[in-house]
Amino acid sequence: MPTSRHDRARDQVLEDHLHRLHAVDGVLSWVADEQRRARALRDHAIREAAEAGLSLRQIGGALGLSAQGVRSTLPGTPAVYDQIGTTYAQTRQPDPQIQSAIWAALEGARTVVNVGAGTGSYEPPETLLAVEPSMVMVAQRPPGLAPAAVTTADRIPLPDHSVDAALCSLTIHHWPDLEAGLAEVRRVARRAVIFTWDQSVARDFWLIRDYLPEYADADDHRAIPIDRLCDLLGTTDVRTVPVPRDCTDGFLGAFWARPEAYLDPIIRAGISGFAQLDTPTTERGLTHLLEDLRTRTWHRRHAALLKRTELDLGYRLIVADWSSD
Repeated sequence: MPTSRHDRARDQVLEDHLHRLHAVDGVLSWVADEQRRARALRDHAIREAAEAGLSLRQIGGALGLSAQGVRSTLPGTPAVYDQIGTTYAQTRQPDPQIQSAIWAALEGARTVVNVGAGTGSYEPPETLLAVEPSMVMVAQRPPGLAPAAVTTADRIPLPDHSVDAALCSLTIHHWPDLEAGLAEVRRVARRAVIFTWDQSVARDFWLIRDYLPEYADADDHRAIPIDRLCDLLGTTDVRTVPVPRDCTDGFLGAFWARPEAYLDPIIRAGISGFAQLDTPTTERGLTHLLEDLRTRTWHRRHAALLKRTELDLGYRLIVADWSSD
């Protein structure tokens, strides 16, 4: 059937739109590459300035960074995720179900600070500022998110009571001074929403219980007990966050129904707890898992588990509201 002049015109309009979309995508890719190069140049300039004798405060004043943010770019003092977070944006995409739970806890907040923001997972559109000490993580934040201050939780560059809420997502176990960080959160925000985990529940996860018990031993030292966290925040509001079987956020429990994922080194690189284990321990546990998958032993053992759509692995939201204080 011959095409009409109208059809050809419509097709040309669609083709023009596609061309524009490709052009815009090319520009965004170029900008992202330039941003990475610019950050590398800035970090090099910071190191040279420090070696020449400028103080961290002077360098930070010139760049709009805190002294702590400048320090994180200097040799010998990398943030944790400068070493283990290079694949984070690839494997740690926000999960829609978990995001809904977090955003529901933030409902009504018109201004938010995201503390320990990483690459921006679960960051709501109301976010005014992200706080993240790792330049590697900041460099992976998608365009369009809130500006990021390269600093730590105990040095939030905001005035007192200046935001409605603070979001802290799977971060507090990395803070070198938990009490100081939470005090800063309480200083700048009228509410806190903290996504964390209950170690007493997480210890029974099949990966840890059956294959990597050393993981639990290591987490016992860094996990924050829920009771202690509630006492520090002055709250009793603790909400269970089940993990869906197709979870897109590749934290430790995300693959409870997809055990073969733990054999992928890229996925493990996005799970900070694996950095606590030595290579022989990890290899021994994963070799055992691989054998159980090969023989279908794992599938027989967890047949009931595979029928579930979500699972409580200990992930929790702690919500504290100080608006009436």
